[in-house]
Amino acid sequence: MSKSLLITGGAGFIGSAVVRHLIHNTDYRVVNLDRLTYAGNLDSVAEVSNSSRYAFEQVDIRDRRELDRVFREHRPAGVMHLAAESHVDRSIEGPADFIDTNIVGTYTLLEASRAYWNELEGQSKADFRFHHISTDEVYGSLGETGLFTEETPYAPNSPYSASKAASDHLVRAWHHTYGLPVVTSNCSNNYGPYQFPEKLIPHMILNAMDGKPLPIYGDGSNIRDWLYVDDHVRALVRIFERGRLGENYNVGGHNERTNLEVVTTLCGLLDELVPESTHRPHDALITYVKDRPGHDQRYAIDATKIEKDLAWVPEETFETGLRKTVQWYLDNPDWVSRVRSGDYRDWIETNYGRRGTAK
Repeated sequence: MSKSLLITGGAGFIGSAVVRHLIHNTDYRVVNLDRLTYAGNLDSVAEVSNSSRYAFEQVDIRDRRELDRVFREHRPAGVMHLAAESHVDRSIEGPADFIDTNIVGTYTLLEASRAYWNELEGQSKADFRFHHISTDEVYGSLGETGLFTEETPYAPNSPYSASKAASDHLVRAWHHTYGLPVVTSNCSNNYGPYQFPEKLIPHMILNAMDGKPLPIYGDGSNIRDWLYVDDHVRALVRIFERGRLGENYNVGGHNERTNLEVVTTLCGLLDELVPESTHRPHDALITYVKDRPGHDQRYAIDATKIEKDLAWVPEETFETGLRKTVQWYLDNPDWVSRVRSGDYRDWIETNYGRRGTAK
């Protein structure tokens, strides 16, 4: 029988990409555990939801009793922990959810995983691992030069990144104190299909398609290293299966771009791909707005370790990945419409209820 993996946050952007990849490209049985908050969208895993190797559990990672039940019933061979509150702007406006989910939730999941792991025997215990997926934002901000490495000291600057840094430290402590077999990865900015429209790239694509303003913080000079989500997923599976226990791996796309460059590039793609648009040239929609508090200037990942130790390299350049992303949003108006209208939430509440009880 194939092994089961527990994927937390499997209805989110990166989590759903992990779920789709595992069902399409491996023989793992996948248990998708997600609370289905506003960004949890089961439409993103609809194409694999009928697989005999897929199961869904609407569970909050802060609910220890339910986590224990899931471990007991599904007997996973490992955990890939992606469930998190992840939007910097929302963390500034309301940090409490980030502290609660990212810190308390991770603690609760670690304890449930430790209890389950302690009950395993033989090869099942030896093979179990807990993979914690985090962000490069825990390292703070870079100057004009330099790269984040696995040895870069943590210096988070937003409530979101501080909560993720705290969760990273908890995972490390559970390994060193209790022996829980863990690996951790910190990634650069992801983009690609199925990303919730609050994030920069889908927000700009959809606004441009509608002829709405494209708001850019400050002067648009903030730099991020962009990673196509399917490249990230391949890295995550490689780390889970081959990473050394107790180690951290940085995952980056070698694609540093200013925010202004990102937006002007996608505007050019829309000009090309939608020549009939009445909003061409789309870069005429760009506007500049007041910068957000504590906006980190530059992130950039040194991915030498994962490339050397685990033989992973990204397959997409920023140009090829962004073209695929823009085309996906153009080709999937139904998914976009259901997200923007909130219809996907109505379906969730009809089938699963507001508090997580399946009907």
